[in-house]
Parts: sequence; structure tokens; C-alpha cells
Amino acid sequence: MVALVGCKKKNPVTEIAAGQSGISVVETDLTDLADGWHQWRGFSGDGVAPDGEIPVTWDPASDFKWTAKIPGRGHGSPIVVGDLVVVATAVKSDDQFRMLAFDRESGQAKFDTVIHRGGFPNPNDIHPKATYANSTVAGDGKYFYLATFNNERVYVTAVDTVGEIVWQNEIGRFVSKFGYAPSPVLYKSLLIVAADNGGGGYLVGIDRISGEIAWRIARGNVDTYSSPVIANIGGRDELIITGGDQMVGYSPESGEVLWQTPCISEATCGTAVVSGNKIFASGGYPDKETVCISEGKKVWSNRTKVYEPSLVTDGVHVFAVSDDGIAYCWRAEDGQEMWKKRLGGNFSSSPLLCNGNIYVADLSGNCYVFAAKGDGYEQIAKNRLRDDCYASPAVASGRLYFRVGLGSGDSRQEELICIGEAQTNADE
Repeated sequence: MVALVGCKKKNPVTEIAAGQSGISVVETDLTDLADGWHQWRGFSGDGVAPDGEIPVTWDPASDFKWTAKIPGRGHGSPIVVGDLVVVATAVKSDDQFRMLAFDRESGQAKFDTVIHRGGFPNPNDIHPKATYANSTVAGDGKYFYLATFNNERVYVTAVDTVGEIVWQNEIGRFVSKFGYAPSPVLYKSLLIVAADNGGGGYLVGIDRISGEIAWRIARGNVDTYSSPVIANIGGRDELIITGGDQMVGYSPESGEVLWQTPCISEATCGTAVVSGNKIFASGGYPDKETVCISEGKKVWSNRTKVYEPSLVTDGVHVFAVSDDGIAYCWRAEDGQEMWKKRLGGNFSSSPLLCNGNIYVADLSGNCYVFAAKGDGYEQIAKNRLRDDCYASPAVASGRLYFRVGLGSGDSRQEELICIGEAQTNADE
């Protein structure tokens, strides 16, 4: 158990050891998912897309292949699995959590499934900037998986490719300070979900076919918001997550703690990224730090804070765009700052790296494209999306997918856009 400290009403976590559950972890071939964007931050969970032809510049009037309206609100990013683009949303006016799927080629609606009716958190328990649907869906080609905060608990739901609910399971109670944010990740036959909270945080490994809990371990009593990432480091699979003033590496097969290193801050939002044996992450609140860790020890760190957006690395350099609009480049080996550039505006979206370029959208609906290089900031393009963009992009088969907002206040409408060739409108 990782000891975190908090002061909220406590809900003791009932731990389940991997051997106790009777559920076996089975090797699963996920390589077919590599040509899509099947979970938060893509196939490797690091925001790096396979090199290929994708748009660098575009005009909303002519280069949106299709657009589709999304009811309600959500900050979860789109994913692309097979022929479908899938997002989650919360429609407060109807008291519904929903999962929506659109045809990858045309943008036509394929299913719209109600995951929960009612049970929304108290608005005082949600950050004013957040939504009730912050998590990104994960898909394995057979099912789509979503974690939601509902009726003071975290539920995980599996939906098949035609929108039918296959199973739904409560994985634990949740005491909210600012809402629920982590996105689930796939590992072999498991789905792994984080739920750090002031009442009693936990990590859970769930059998993807049955929905039964394979293991659950406690993480203490701190409100923190990062999603886990899985990487193979030195020949060993590790589940890595920040928060609670530390970075921790777990066995994704059992939940066993492999190492833990004090760093960053109590609350973090970004997801760690990995290159070779080095792990990079940033945050947070109330402290601030960007850090590189290897073999459980700090290699370098600085006092830069990149709170909501995650980092991205090409293995040679580490790139970031901070919440307040400053782009950074550090040398991965030793953390030397190579350059920084004020872009302006504010950012929540995490960057995407493809073809040696970094794509990142701001909260005013602009997408910056700049070169992933260490000898100075080079802007390739500044493109218009819509009026805002909180979610991070997905990329598949040469196309970019963004979840954006049009308008403001009560008149704000969310939209899914596919940037590629000729414009169509999926709602016509």
C-alpha cells in the first residue's frame, strides 16, 4: 500500500490480491489496434503517433472531412477503433451519461448508449472548469470501456461495437473534491483504472470479458487526477502513475508496488511519458516540478509546472506546453533547457507528436503546429478549430480528430471534427 495523507471522510479500501480473485491474466494480442487511437494518448499512451501523412495546415471552410454534433459536455478525448470514432459525454439536462460512436469515414452516428441515468455529482464537487465526463474511452476491438463517477462511486462499463451494454461494475466509492478524471488503460486481458480521492484512493485491474475485479490496491487519501500509463522498462512491464507527492511503478499484472519516488506534488493531472529507461512527468498543486526518473531515482528535475497537459518526448528531447501557454524543450538526457517560447492563451489539451511535428490546441480553439527539435522554436502553422478545445486529439489513417466547442455559455455546442480531405457535414 502506498501511504498518502488526506483529511476527508475516509472510505477504507478493500484490497483484493491478484491470487485471491481467482482471475488469470492472459496474454492478448493488441497489435491490430496500432493503426488507430484506441485509448487516452494512443497506442502507447504517450501521445506519439506513427509517422504518416496527416494535415499540417487546414481551413475549417474546406478541410474538415466531416463534422458531427455531440450532445452535452465532456473533456474526454475521441478514440478511433476499427470503423468507429467513440467519445463519452454527460447531458446534465437529461441526467444522462452517454457513449457515442460515429462512422470513421463519414461521421454518421452509429450508436448513442445511455450508460447511467441520474446520480450526477453535486455541482459543488466538480471543478468549475471540469465536466462530468472527463475520462477518455478505451477500446479493444470487441468492447469499449468507460469509467464514470456516479452516485458517489466509480463504475466501469463495457459496451459492444453496436452500443449494447455488456457489463457494468462498481469498483469503489469516491469522495470528490473536483470530480473524476483518470482514463482506463488496457493491459493483456485486463482493464486498469485509477481512482485517487480524499476518501480512499485505489487502483483496480478488471477482467475485460467478465468485468470482475482481478486485483485492487489502496493508494491512500489524496485528491489527484492523473491517468496511469503502461510501459516496458528494462524488459519489465510497469504501470506508472503520479500524484500524492510521488511517482510509483506497479506491476500491471498484480498491482504490486515495484518502486516509488518522492517528486512533483500532491495533485497532478498529466500522464507520465516513457522513453527507454527514463520516465518524464510534471505538475502540480501546490508544488511544481518537472522530473525525469530512471530505476526509481531522479535523474534531473526543474521547477517548471505543466499541470493539466501531459508531456511528449521523441527520446532526444522532452516537449511541453504549460497551462498558461509557454512551450518548453528540454534535453531528455540531462534536462538542459534548449528553448522556451510564449505561445499565448491557455491550454488543457495534451500535445500530439507525429512526423517530427507537435500539435497542441488551446482553450480558444487554435491548434499550434511546431517542429519537434531542440535548436529553437519553429512554428509550422497556427490553425483554427472552433471556439474552444479542452480535449486532446486523436490520429488515425492520415486524419486528425478533435473534440471542440462552438459558442459559449448555455448556447455552447460540442462537435467532433475530422480533418482530412473534402468537407461534409454528418448532421445533414
